[in-house]
Amino acid sequence: MATKEQTLATERRTKTILSVVLAIICVIYCLPVVAVVINSFKGNTFVKTETFALPNEQSFVGFDNFIKGMTFGNYPFANSVLYSAIITVLSTALILIFCSMAAWYIARVDSIFCKIVYFLCVFSMVVPFQMVMFTLSKTADTLKLNTPWTIPIVYLGFGAGLAIFMFVGFVKSIPLEIEEAAAIDGCGPVRTFFEVVLPMLKPTLISVGILEIMWVWNDYLLPVLVLDINKYRTIPIHIQYLKGSYGTVDLGATMALILLSIIPVIIFYLACQKHIIKGVAAGAVKG
Repeated sequence: MATKEQTLATERRTKTILSVVLAIICVIYCLPVVAVVINSFKGNTFVKTETFALPNEQSFVGFDNFIKGMTFGNYPFANSVLYSAIITVLSTALILIFCSMAAWYIARVDSIFCKIVYFLCVFSMVVPFQMVMFTLSKTADTLKLNTPWTIPIVYLGFGAGLAIFMFVGFVKSIPLEIEEAAAIDGCGPVRTFFEVVLPMLKPTLISVGILEIMWVWNDYLLPVLVLDINKYRTIPIHIQYLKGSYGTVDLGATMALILLSIIPVIIFYLACQKHIIKGVAAGAVKG
């Protein structure tokens, strides 16, 4: 039989090997981001010929790529940032408010209708977007959902599946006695939800909010299908239009704008990543 010291040594070796493997995987995942950073400061020709080389005296162009990307064409980059921010904030707010309320009702009301709604929401997570995108585009045009102020309704439909799945799991872990005590004290359903249930949903609210923000901010396909891109362009659409004559693309300017678009999301994710772990553990695992 192995001694205690041998067991501990084996565990240490296993942890060391696992740490090395995970570190290598982390480096591989970070390589595309590193490539974007170094190429955003290089000239267009050098991006094509020396993709993974660090900028040198010949290839380094400073912030010229950023200026060129933000001033390219006749559509202001500031408008793209504004529309992306409006769509992201409104979509996330709608998803958090309506999905948390729906999840609370589904978790607390034991009926066939609630079970059907829940399974439909979960099923929507596995339906490929490509199956419904053309019908969705036509429907959005018919219902006038093709503006930055109305497209969040479309995002609400697509984001409800994951949000309700996570919220329902967390609500089931909340003792029902807390809500019964609030009802005895005179709280109605609305007041019970906003003053009792919603504060306890904070870990899952933050987790779902982070995931939805990252999705909506970086989304390209849905806005390009629904919005009038001559009037409203989000940041991904603006980057797509960095083309010159004969379809040539300035890769340096493209990399610069990609870097500008991912920096807010990376900072936001790093600041809130602990809440993602808490939310997933508290919501999707329980119940």
